[in-house]
Amino acid sequence: MMFVKTETILDTILAHKVEEVAALKRERPLTELQQAAAAATPARDFAAALHRPNVALIAEVKKASPSKGVLIENFDPVGLAHTYAENGAAALSVLTDEQFFMGHLDYLRAIRAAVTIPVLRKDFTIDEYQVVEARAAGADAVLLIAAALEDVRLADLHSAIVSLGMAALVEVHDETELERALRVGCTQIGINNRDLKTFQEDLNTTARIAHLVPPTVTLITESAIRNADHVQQMGELGAHAVLVGEGLVKAADIGVQVRLFSSQPRREA
Repeated sequence: MMFVKTETILDTILAHKVEEVAALKRERPLTELQQAAAAATPARDFAAALHRPNVALIAEVKKASPSKGVLIENFDPVGLAHTYAENGAAALSVLTDEQFFMGHLDYLRAIRAAVTIPVLRKDFTIDEYQVVEARAAGADAVLLIAAALEDVRLADLHSAIVSLGMAALVEVHDETELERALRVGCTQIGINNRDLKTFQEDLNTTARIAHLVPPTVTLITESAIRNADHVQQMGELGAHAVLVGEGLVKAADIGVQVRLFSSQPRREA
């Protein structure tokens, strides 16, 4: 078993991802990818970028999602990334899953070459091959979803990410997953406010879990952040950063929204 059964849409996504990774391995051997990763520009410091007086914004380049469909018409990933970076985003998150989110690894490559801030690969990472692939494409950080990975695989993938000089952002949904993430030595925790089973969003998820995150760990909160008040709430709970996609791409003026979200104060928890 490569991943944990969650009885959610995640199972469908991960089953497809297993096939996808197997096909990629047939197309391009790991050894060739490792050479490309070794030749890539060194990773930028993702964690350092998130430590600011205000709540840092990780702005997400996101075209679609399984639950909401297409979020932004006339999608221009590099143009969107420029807008984010020019208006104060601390880092970028780029969806690279093609099947369910209409993303692409080429978006990450192009964006990384076009901006100077760190870039997170947001995908469903289940295999070291994807970690090496991320570094070869220029990623500075890689997302791991604790709910999808058994302890040993979570630890192995975390180690693989760190060994390539990148940051591992481990996403958790509850106290048990947080405990598992901390056990593998994770220093960037993302609390996801969306319930995987119901898709319901609740900022109280962060309120419930944040105080359990050690002060030495960079705390990021994800999902359900739609306005500046939400960002401020997360800052009051001690979040170093918020990761926002839909709340930016659906804004009437994305640049204004980015500036607003990037200017909310953070309270030391």
